[in-house]
Amino acid sequence: MIEQPNNPLHGIKLEMILESLVEQYGWDELADRIEIRCFYNNPSIKSSLTFLRKTPWARKKVENLYLSSIK
Repeated sequence: MIEQPNNPLHGIKLEMILESLVEQYGWDELADRIEIRCFYNNPSIKSSLTFLRKTPWARKKVENLYLSSIK
């Protein structure tokens, strides 16, 4: 396994990131912060993960919000 000492997301699963953001902001505020349909149209962890895994630009926005929320 490659060490990634400068990657703050190393070892953190997308599911953990999403659950943390939903807990911190709730679906409504998360949808306001990142305009992704799966956050405001019948949101769920499962459907959001499916979308985020297939959509790199959306995943990057979620990861950036998570990083800014833990600083």
